[in-house]
Amino acid sequence: MGAVSLPAQQAAASRSEQAVYGVGSITIRFLGSANVSEAIVRANMQIKEGGELDDSMIDRDIRALYRTGLFEFIEVKREAVDASTFNLVVEVTPKFRVLAIRYEGNRRVKSTRLEKEIKSRPNSPLDERQVKEDSEKIREYYQKTGFNQVSVNYTIERDRATGFGTVTFNIEEGEKVKIAAIRFEGNDSIKARRLRKEMETKKWWIFSWLTSNGRFKDDEFDEDLDKLRDYYREEGFLDVEILPEEIRFDYPKPSKLVITIPVHEGRQYRIGDITVTGSKIYEAGLLKRVLRQRTGMVFTPSKLDKDVDRLEDFYGTSGYLDTQVRLQRKPNIGTGDIDLEYQVLESEKFNVESISIEGNTKTKSIVILRELVLGPGDVFDTVRMKISKLRLENTRFFEDVQLSPQETNIPGRRNLRVAVREARTGNLTFGAGYSSLERATVFAEVSQGNFDLFNYRSFFQGDGQKFRIRAQLGSLSSEALVSFEEPWLFERQLAVGFSLFRTSSEYESQYYTQIATGGEVYLRKRLFELVDGRVSYTYEVIEISDVDPNFGFIGDGKSTISRVGFQLVRDTRDKIISTTSGNRVELSLDVAGGALGGDTNYYKLQFKGAQFYPVFDLQNQVFSVLARAGVAEAYGDSTSVPYFARYYLGGPNTLRGFEYNDVGPRDDFGYLLGGDSYAMLSFEYSMDVVSPIRVFAFYDAGFVNEKAYDFNPSDLHDNYGFGIQLFVAGAPLRLDYAIPLTTSPRASKGGQFNFSFGTRF
Repeated sequence: MGAVSLPAQQAAASRSEQAVYGVGSITIRFLGSANVSEAIVRANMQIKEGGELDDSMIDRDIRALYRTGLFEFIEVKREAVDASTFNLVVEVTPKFRVLAIRYEGNRRVKSTRLEKEIKSRPNSPLDERQVKEDSEKIREYYQKTGFNQVSVNYTIERDRATGFGTVTFNIEEGEKVKIAAIRFEGNDSIKARRLRKEMETKKWWIFSWLTSNGRFKDDEFDEDLDKLRDYYREEGFLDVEILPEEIRFDYPKPSKLVITIPVHEGRQYRIGDITVTGSKIYEAGLLKRVLRQRTGMVFTPSKLDKDVDRLEDFYGTSGYLDTQVRLQRKPNIGTGDIDLEYQVLESEKFNVESISIEGNTKTKSIVILRELVLGPGDVFDTVRMKISKLRLENTRFFEDVQLSPQETNIPGRRNLRVAVREARTGNLTFGAGYSSLERATVFAEVSQGNFDLFNYRSFFQGDGQKFRIRAQLGSLSSEALVSFEEPWLFERQLAVGFSLFRTSSEYESQYYTQIATGGEVYLRKRLFELVDGRVSYTYEVIEISDVDPNFGFIGDGKSTISRVGFQLVRDTRDKIISTTSGNRVELSLDVAGGALGGDTNYYKLQFKGAQFYPVFDLQNQVFSVLARAGVAEAYGDSTSVPYFARYYLGGPNTLRGFEYNDVGPRDDFGYLLGGDSYAMLSFEYSMDVVSPIRVFAFYDAGFVNEKAYDFNPSDLHDNYGFGIQLFVAGAPLRLDYAIPLTTSPRASKGGQFNFSFGTRF
């Protein structure tokens, strides 16, 4: 018989010592009322009668029972049956359950409405912590609706015999109050009107029912006090005090609240001496010229922080990436000002070694690389790195873009790390709509903003191209469109694109139906600064049918138009929709016929401009001016500009007080002839009601003259009106009503109601 090693002997002894115990019966014992069924307890336990007694399984069962939220206390006891079997007794103390929830004192708000604000429900576990949260939710709801003096308490009546409790919310509503005024005391240096702009708490006004302002809310008011303190500190009043216990709430009437906020401004601090230390690469005098803040200016913390960033960016433009600037503030006892010391910790200079791209699962790396203004071998310029980040974000291919320097093993070299998270760039949309021009329409559209014509494996995504297919059918118009654009032709910042279209319209003219079929190819390039240039060629066939028999100016038939277009655009608007500042200027020239062929020879020269002025920050008030003018003239063998290419005014995008294309020269029988010259001017004042809903008032004026270069305003038509803009399915919907002022009898149809999608530009 062979010998057994010592480890084997120890393992055998260990197995003999580990006795296996079994489970006999499992008894569920309720301490207190049994308002939970035994079946629920057993359903949440894994250990079974006749199975193996496992301590870890018992612990898991206890945790599972606690997670149900039905029990306050759980204990498992063992009763020995024999040497290897134990009966288990599971003692559970159920939580009280909610029998009913009652509301007392709620005279102005129905109980059914308050039920929507709380989470406690009948027959659910009675959790006093949740009941307390519910009472706070009820109080918040009352405050939102104007009951700022509301008091909400609760009581719980427990019945130990049944295990159920009744929750009663005791409400003292008080009066429904509107804020009549917000006043300040002690604000000698800053006007009360300016301080009110910093606050979310507002005086009640006519649109408060939409903006939810004009009511007092505790949490919002506490945040407003912090905002006021921060604003004062930004104005140099570092010792400002606004004490909550000094604020007065007066009620000149039971339903009116006047809030008075005392302010202890303290002194206004200014900047004393400014020094720059630690700089060896650049002279301190040069670095001080980079700073915007000067001795004697008001001490503004946020502006000083920007100066720190400005100094670090100054070093960063030359590749000194790790340079740090620390700002030391030193109160000057003698002058009472605050001296500043910018401590510079310079780093070595870095160049770009390579570019590492991460996260682009579908977008090609070349699409990302061509948006960067930094490349391998360049000085690692942090400002150009930030510009690269903005350019990548503006492609809208990515939900998130992060650029950062990355360590390398090579002295003086850093990699540029580009980490992106892909966004959804394709859309399939379909639906129905209605406008004052086209009436009822149905449409379907497929678009891809990051298209790849030759990559079917990735579902034609990833090369940054633009692709769109649209079909629309309406009661007065129909459209079919296919368009494509390559924004980087031959990897140069030169866009080339084309579109094929077929449109049918009955609203372009009241005298006939027009069908246009054709295509366009174009090139577009940034010429300088913010100016884009575009050149295009368009060939289309215009088919006229269903001509009014009394209208002899045009007949049924087809005509071909072959034209080339030139366009210059400069756009500095902050936003395309709901613009608040900036401008857009467009100058275009279209030449048809001549050496290009086609049935008619004419040219059109047109100017479009818009300027937006922010007026007041309150409700985002904006004043805008829109101006347009154009000339069309025939040349060569053609004696006149085609009827459908002439100018007309009227409709939601021009003169809103007149029907679409209903303003222009007419013949003796009242038929529109159109004109070869036009000009219009529009003024608009708009403001937010509650973002993104805006209201606006406007004035439009314009004229159309029969001859080219005739800008005599004797035939002026104008109107005034008001409207509202809101968003439907992510697109801006404008609704306006305009009333004509100066007009001609033929064009005047009374006040016009317009609604349209998109913007006027």
